Amino acid sequence: MDDETLKARLGAAIRERRTTLGFSQESFADSIGMHRAYYSKIERGERNLTILTLWRVAEGLQLSLSELMKASKL
Repeated sequence: MDDETLKARLGAAIRERRTTLGFSQESFADSIGMHRAYYSKIERGERNLTILTLWRVAEGLQLSLSELMKASKL
């Protein structure tokens, strides 16, 4: 799997979980202490995340890192 596919799958899984939880992009980004524009790029698969950023997102989505990876089909 190439880098772009991986980031796109991860972003789609994050977006799906966020919407399931009822958050807007802005309210979710605020809840995890992240700027909305940066967070938006994560969902679009445009950011290469550090493990710490990925952990912050997963925690905000009420998932473990492994659950997030499984939801992303990675």
